[in-house]
Amino acid sequence: MKKIGLITNYNIPEKLAAAQAVSDKIGERVEEIMIPVSYKDRIFRNRMHKSQFSYKTPDEIYSSAELVIVIGGDGSMLDAARRAAKNAIPVLGINMGRIGYMTEIEMDELYLLDRVFSGEYTVDERAMLTVRIVSDKGQVRFSSDALNEAVIANGSTARIIDIELSDGNELVTNYRADGLVVSTPTGSTAYSLSAGGPIVDPRLSCICVTPVCPHSLLARPMIFPDTAELKVKNICVREKMLHLTVDGKVTFEMYYGDTAVITRSDTTARLLRVKNDGFCSRIRLKKLL
Repeated sequence: MKKIGLITNYNIPEKLAAAQAVSDKIGERVEEIMIPVSYKDRIFRNRMHKSQFSYKTPDEIYSSAELVIVIGGDGSMLDAARRAAKNAIPVLGINMGRIGYMTEIEMDELYLLDRVFSGEYTVDERAMLTVRIVSDKGQVRFSSDALNEAVIANGSTARIIDIELSDGNELVTNYRADGLVVSTPTGSTAYSLSAGGPIVDPRLSCICVTPVCPHSLLARPMIFPDTAELKVKNICVREKMLHLTVDGKVTFEMYYGDTAVITRSDTTARLLRVKNDGFCSRIRLKKLL
């Protein structure tokens, strides 16, 4: 791999220093290290520039890199993996967050980067979701892919909402709850887990549906095959709108009668692994079990 994207928040001194350590480690092995152009002045002011550095827009990085290295936490990984997935570019995470469940190595394990260049790695394919908002007249008002989850909730007001869940044309149930989380197996260890959902091995082909604080003793998380076409309809007459949030990043309004249509995406995220630990070892080390 000769063209590497190096993504982090260079405005944070600790992450700037981490990026310098990573570039020092890989610099002699690559032809080009691509850095977001918005940080170019920051790099030069700190006398960090190297001959291998090039400064490109995010779109250019996520279309031409052979590997994207992300220094940060799970939020940074989600954003990078979702962008890189469009061009099947693998992503390697270096943890500088709190949990860093999706990241691969810690800052004191930079020696493991040698395995990237010796071919001692695997690529972990992760399923994604395609999320669309369709109006009651059939107009698609929003579309996005999600690696973790789609959440339908009230937004800034903590008030119970009414939503209808269907699988294709078959009604599943109506929920009175604070919200609903529809997640991939990867996202089962994120918001879905906090809401009481199951931990799902990412090798399984399924979609998880977890109600958030349901006003019912019978409402429980459900698992659907990834061939399902899940429809979450806004039937709440008391609220002006609900909010659909994708991967904790992108938010869009859902008006009365709007339906969030959620299916498995044709795109998969590719996470590069240089360790031999499995799924259970990872969640145990991150203290999720």
